[in-house]
Amino acid sequence: MRILFSMRHVGSFRLYESVLRRLAARGHDVHVMAHRRDAAGWGGSPEASLAGVPNIRWSWMDDVAPGAWLELATVIRIWLDYLRYFEPAYAAAPRLRARAAERMPGVVRRITGWPLVRTRPGRRALGAILRASERALPRQRELDDLIRHERPDAVLLTPLLHLGSPQVEVLRSARALGVKTALCVGSWDHLSSKSLIREFPDRVLVWNDTQKREAVDLHGVPAERVDVTGAQCYDQWFDRRPARSRDEFCRLVGLPADRPFLLWVCSALLVGSPREAPFVMRWIDELRRSDDPVLRHVPVLVRPHPARLDDWRDVDVSGLGEVAVYGSMPLDEHSREDYFESLAYSAAVVGLNTSAFLEAAAVGRPVYTILLPEFHENQEGTIHFHYLLREGGGLLNAARDFDTHRGQLAAALNEPDALGAEADRADAGRMDGGAVAIPRPHRHARFLEAFVRPHGLDRAATDVFADAVEALGGAPAPAPARTPPVARVLRPLLYPAALVARVAVARSAAATDRTVGELQRARQKERHRRAREADERRRKAAREAERQEKARQASAAREAEQLARQARVAQAARQKQDGRTARERQKAQHRRAKRRAAFVDLIKRRIGLHGQS
Repeated sequence: MRILFSMRHVGSFRLYESVLRRLAARGHDVHVMAHRRDAAGWGGSPEASLAGVPNIRWSWMDDVAPGAWLELATVIRIWLDYLRYFEPAYAAAPRLRARAAERMPGVVRRITGWPLVRTRPGRRALGAILRASERALPRQRELDDLIRHERPDAVLLTPLLHLGSPQVEVLRSARALGVKTALCVGSWDHLSSKSLIREFPDRVLVWNDTQKREAVDLHGVPAERVDVTGAQCYDQWFDRRPARSRDEFCRLVGLPADRPFLLWVCSALLVGSPREAPFVMRWIDELRRSDDPVLRHVPVLVRPHPARLDDWRDVDVSGLGEVAVYGSMPLDEHSREDYFESLAYSAAVVGLNTSAFLEAAAVGRPVYTILLPEFHENQEGTIHFHYLLREGGGLLNAARDFDTHRGQLAAALNEPDALGAEADRADAGRMDGGAVAIPRPHRHARFLEAFVRPHGLDRAATDVFADAVEALGGAPAPAPARTPPVARVLRPLLYPAALVARVAVARSAAATDRTVGELQRARQKERHRRAREADERRRKAAREAERQEKARQASAAREAEQLARQARVAQAARQKQDGRTARERQKAQHRRAKRRAAFVDLIKRRIGLHGQS
């Protein structure tokens, strides 16, 4: 198969590296088309990571060049995404609506706030108009040309669901050209907290039945188009063995090895939330107030979130006892080992709302959180957080006050494997030469089977995902999606709106929303690109003119040299001819002289003068 995998940002590589390798191992050619907008904390090179896999290639592309149509499309899409958060399912998640509002142009927010639009029928009518308008927009020619050139058997897209995502253009082009498509849901919160799926791909690959319900109920995707594959990004943590002993790891991070430690995993909190670093220091201080001596003196390892590293730049934890701040994005084998050992050697994992909870579950560690009012919008104010509390019997041990929370953590520190059991299994696995995996029982087996590996704990989600992609590739090609007839009527009517949007973006001196700001940056980037291209054309023209001038001078020099050579040859020929003529003249003169002498001699003999002196 020829697979084109569209990734919105290179950070998605971490989520799909195992899938890319598995598809390549099965003989498929994969072209990953990624944007250069790096994810927070990313500092690696996917090309270097996959250097030994020849049938995976990468191309880097900027967003489609901004223009009137694309800018109008961006406004329409973010508007549609904003409207979804007024639905009853999001009544308890006002922060998600506020986050979408931050991306809305002011005039669009004001229209959405009109009394008529605020009613459910008004919103439905506005949504229908916006969806019809979106379908009427022209496709991006550059993407049509790219897909025609690549001729893929299938186009995969992730994450696609970012608010106002232009990745929809890739999906539209693929469907219009009759190419099979699949949305790969990248994270546990994408279907509930991001944008709507309005352009349905042929398949939607989700982690579990919970996400399948989200795709059907929240997005209207037909159930037969949804495949449950599991969370392939967590396969790497199952049955993994530490490379170092517990003592070695604790020396590395600066914690004592003779006592259990707690691991705090930081979260990517919603914009406007309280900073996490001061809260973590407060949390540690609360532990130090415990009546339990083990908890009161427990060492703490804090792993900052890659998107919030600046929060910890100037934080001084020296007065909090045995506390270490350590860790980075697990991109390469070394940083993954650091992350894995942070989880495996901890007595318990604690945080607010982060995917690290799922990784801790895969490793087999107990997971705890505390539900406080200041973080309500990041926890219970989201839909996906509740899955950790109830799916498969629940993953999180949650408390609503510090007294209960301290009691839970004290119990975790007194569990048999809080110290030593994991290390002993790690050392045993290493002493066996790495032939046997650590026999780590999964305390979260029910949750993992419900949420992470729905096809069984012994079956890697990566294999199921690759099977689903191969099934998509083997399916009949869909008929090319046709432009709806209403587009012929709407498109001319929408063009003035596109021009107005373009002028509005250009004239916005101080954008108050992220969408206009991003469009302005995209336009500025496009101007810079065009300026670079124009400058390159000028340099190329100057180089070409210089080359032509040098060629002309060289040609003139060659021609002059040829003329000089011809002149020298002609002169030499003339000189040779003159010499020949002179010699002929001399010979003629000599012959005449001889004839005269002979004639005189004859006369002399006849008159008898011959021989007289």
